[in-house]
Amino acid sequence: MAESDAGNVVMQAEESGELGELGELGEPGEEGDGFEGTEMWPDAEGIFRRQSQRKKPRVEYREMDEQLERLTDEEALSTEKFPVLEYSSESEQSEGEEEWTPSGLHGAAFSSRLSATRMSKLEKRCFSDIDRQDAKNQKAFLYIRNRILQLWLDKPKQELTCDMAVAGMEHAYKNNEALVRRVHAYLTRHGLINFGVYKVTSQVKKNPLRVLVIGAGVAGLTAARQLQSFGSEVVILEARDRVGGRIGTFRKGPYIADLGAMVVTGLGGNPISVLVKQIGMELYKIRQKCPLYESTGQQVPKNSDDMVEKEFNRLLEATTYLSHELDVNHVDGMPVSLGHALELIIKLQERQVKEKQISHCKHILALHSQLSATRKQLSETEQQIRETHTHYETARNVPEPRSFEDEFEYRCCHRDLLAHFKKFDDLIEQQEKLELQLVEAEGNGPSDVYLTAKDRQILDWHFANLEFANATPLRTLSLKHWDQDDDFEFAGNHLTVRTGYSLLPSSLSEGLDIRLNKAVKKVTYKASAATVKKFHSTGGAVTTVSTTSGKSETFEADVILVTVPLGVLKESTLQFDPPLPEWKNVVIQRMGFGNLNKVVLCFDRCFWNPKVNLFGHVASTTASRGELFLFWNLYKAPVLIALLAGDAATRSETFQDHVIIERALRVLKGMYGSSNVPQPRETLVTRWKTDEWARGSYSYVATGSSGGDYDMMAKPVSCDPGSSIPPRLFFAGEHTMRNYPATVHGAFLSGLREAARIADQFIGAPYSASELSGKSA
Repeated sequence: MAESDAGNVVMQAEESGELGELGELGEPGEEGDGFEGTEMWPDAEGIFRRQSQRKKPRVEYREMDEQLERLTDEEALSTEKFPVLEYSSESEQSEGEEEWTPSGLHGAAFSSRLSATRMSKLEKRCFSDIDRQDAKNQKAFLYIRNRILQLWLDKPKQELTCDMAVAGMEHAYKNNEALVRRVHAYLTRHGLINFGVYKVTSQVKKNPLRVLVIGAGVAGLTAARQLQSFGSEVVILEARDRVGGRIGTFRKGPYIADLGAMVVTGLGGNPISVLVKQIGMELYKIRQKCPLYESTGQQVPKNSDDMVEKEFNRLLEATTYLSHELDVNHVDGMPVSLGHALELIIKLQERQVKEKQISHCKHILALHSQLSATRKQLSETEQQIRETHTHYETARNVPEPRSFEDEFEYRCCHRDLLAHFKKFDDLIEQQEKLELQLVEAEGNGPSDVYLTAKDRQILDWHFANLEFANATPLRTLSLKHWDQDDDFEFAGNHLTVRTGYSLLPSSLSEGLDIRLNKAVKKVTYKASAATVKKFHSTGGAVTTVSTTSGKSETFEADVILVTVPLGVLKESTLQFDPPLPEWKNVVIQRMGFGNLNKVVLCFDRCFWNPKVNLFGHVASTTASRGELFLFWNLYKAPVLIALLAGDAATRSETFQDHVIIERALRVLKGMYGSSNVPQPRETLVTRWKTDEWARGSYSYVATGSSGGDYDMMAKPVSCDPGSSIPPRLFFAGEHTMRNYPATVHGAFLSGLREAARIADQFIGAPYSASELSGKSA
């Protein structure tokens, strides 16, 4: 479709109001992923309802925090060691967390991403015998499942044994002990109960399965804990000198700052909520009020702020209509990006402004032409009045009695004179109207620009915020699928871990066999076994992968689970023998893996407004819009984290740290005054793109890609796909989670999924009717 045609249709749709009515854009989860997406929501009789919505930027810009507004200056500036706001009282914080604490059977199902009143697709497959039975037996299954979930969520710090589950049933269901034990085995295997960090009270039954996990990030650690709890021997190989992967926390003295993952995106249905209780993570609600400041230090006026934000949302709605209603997703055979669509719509709006200006000018010219014609008519009418009045006076002065001809002449002149007077009065009225219309038109013309230069700068800030949410420039995002996971967002406030997110992987790593500083170079997988070869350095924080450095070691196992970031897979530094199939390599290259960097600034005092957790810096140019565009104030000590998003994230990695830090200080001095901004005590600049064990921050749906590529990334690889021989090579990580990509909880859920897949395949499914009947026989 040509740009002009697309623009006409978009503008027509806008006029008819169709752009505001968005359809559901999310795609359903794959049946085999074990996490059912929209099926997590109860039916019409349930107490929760999922709402379709556009993906929100990581800063929900205009949301006001009423509790924050009620803080007095004294409360805001109360200090202990540092002059920093103590963000909220314990009662306020616990109240925010309790908002999504599971309550009752519906709440337990909701918190486990399941429907309380329907079997999920995976449950129907694993309990096909129950699915074929009548509603009474299915209702019994659902009650048992929900009750076991409730028992677990009530006390997640201790293993929920099968005997405890049986004892916790209502009397009517205790007679169905076989089904209770079966459901308990299913929920345990698929990571819906007895996951995370909890006290194990039952004896683990060992099995001969040996598993090698490559990568000690959240996905790898989670899968390893699960498989170890199933009785398998698990070894984790990690190239870094620490666990956590892209979760890393800077700690020095009183200062804390998360360098990678930092935000818990809601607790309603989030498995992280269980881990919070298990390991005592101190969560803090992020207040979303975010004032914007120009480079001059002036705060962006509220009316401009509101107007541009409204236009930003309208532009996103227009891209939805363009893609999902008009199907304008390809131009000349190439997929259209979100950035391309946004700029196209902006150009169409600018053209519309010019067309309105031209139309307005034509209207003014028409008024001038009409006024000129009216004035000409007035002059002609005035001349006619003079001539007619002369004839009238001559006829009137004829002495009476007049002849018939003289009387007729007199009366005709009188009639004509009255007609000319009336015409003159009408023309005067018409002239006054035209003059008034002309004054109004000249004084109320349309805007000469779609957006002023300052308005465009504010709009670019919102674009930068969206680039932060997706870790990539908008021109690389798929127009059609960039927000395909929206329907699976968790409910509740966004929070951060005040004591550092690294507490999570550190806790998950306890009791596991983790070999640090061991970078895997080559993975060999066969139909019967799998091996990995690794090379390690003699010291240092980063392990080299060159074949000439360090000694070679070989690890053997039955199964290999690869959890390295998508960016590492894209680099092809990890070799596979035999090579990965073409379909897997195509997906690896087609998917997007973005970049986001942070600048950590630790001060001895707080010079910014302690009442806000976020404040934005509006860049002067589109090209620099993502450079230090947002500052975070989250910790007890006076620490600011500045973000580098979009093109600025990658561009910053070409500069030395001191250049970036000085630039950040200049921005702050522009906001708060040079004399008010001290030199920082500690600084740090991240470089995730050049980090050889990450090669970026998190995945996104690139142009030409879709949510289905996440499902393809999750599929295991077999040496002989056409045979019945089970695969030996498995994959986990946030880039394998269609419904929850680019998140810590997505990585965690992928680890649970692969542990269940591997265990079912090699150990057996303890919940299957056939296996239970075999045991009883």
